[in-house]
Amino acid sequence: MHRIVVCSTCEGSDGKGFAATLRAALAERGMDFEVQTHDCLSNCARPLSMAFTAPAKATYLFGDIAPETDLADTLAFAGLYADTPDGWIEDARPAGRLRFCLIGRVPA
Repeated sequence: MHRIVVCSTCEGSDGKGFAATLRAALAERGMDFEVQTHDCLSNCARPLSMAFTAPAKATYLFGDIAPETDLADTLAFAGLYADTPDGWIEDARPAGRLRFCLIGRVPA
């Protein structure tokens, strides 16, 4: 199962609202992702934070997510991530601005 974790306590951001919007948009597109919120992703200097993870796949951590403008890019990244066997994305240009929000990629 693919999972997106959104920080719910990032100051100045509505992580819970973004998670709900993201959950609905993924379901509408038939994308198999679980969207969770977590109290803190320890990335307070770059709110809003979000992570992509799945068993046997690389994990990605993002910061500086703008919920009002980054939904489409988040969905594009979700598609890229779901389509890879190991989560390793070589060309993230289709994810637009989100690729510049990447903080780190951790191999599986």
